[in-house]
Amino acid sequence: MKPFDIKETYKEIFKSYDNPSLEYHIQKIIELDAYLPYSSTFFCITNTQNLTFEYVSKNYKSCLGLDGDILLKKGMRYFWNRIHPNDIEQWLESLNQLMLFTLEEIPVGNRKLMSYTWNYRFKNSDDQYVNIIQNTTPLEFDSEMKPVIGLAHYTVIDPRLEFPISASAKLLNAQNEYETIYFNSFSQKLLSGGITNRELDVIRLLVLKKSSREIADKLNISRNTVDTHRRNILKKLNLSSTGELIGMIKMNKNLL
Repeated sequence: MKPFDIKETYKEIFKSYDNPSLEYHIQKIIELDAYLPYSSTFFCITNTQNLTFEYVSKNYKSCLGLDGDILLKKGMRYFWNRIHPNDIEQWLESLNQLMLFTLEEIPVGNRKLMSYTWNYRFKNSDDQYVNIIQNTTPLEFDSEMKPVIGLAHYTVIDPRLEFPISASAKLLNAQNEYETIYFNSFSQKLLSGGITNRELDVIRLLVLKKSSREIADKLNISRNTVDTHRRNILKKLNLSSTGELIGMIKMNKNLL
């Protein structure tokens, strides 16, 4: 997906109608950041109306090796360009589904009590893709009570771990506890919607560590057919290797 397409899709998801005030929230978070220790988590204030970051915490550089001033200057398009290309479409779909869920299912009075989480792979200063889990809590809303300003926390996780793209929404309940009210694994959605029954048979045997020859004998098909199925499966799921596929399945056993 081209950066321009990302921008148009993102703006459509977060389309809003006025300009809420930011000064109070930004000032308080800046004051807090000075006292926070260095860690594997950084945070930003995101503005989905003008596709900018209003503030970037000091841990951004220690987590990713990147310059926070450049992020402030170049905004979200710069950030999007560092997301793994294979994660872009699922990431945008996760944002869109979260927004639709909020507007259709969450009463206006409860939207200030929501918190949202999603994940993707992101290229650091060493050109290595690391896993990022992003949790965003709305700070300000437009006149239609659509969240437009958010406090986003980003946790950086070892790149060797495999994370399927997923999204969740939590509501702060009467007991002051965040309760998960929405969850969607977008890898699961792709798997259930785009994979044929024969390809599912191949996937199940791959998880059992069967070779192409063993799969061919088990399913009574040729080895060339098995290899064709394997290539098609990886292409449909935007995966680069069988190992990545097996890792995804093992982490989400309900996919099959």
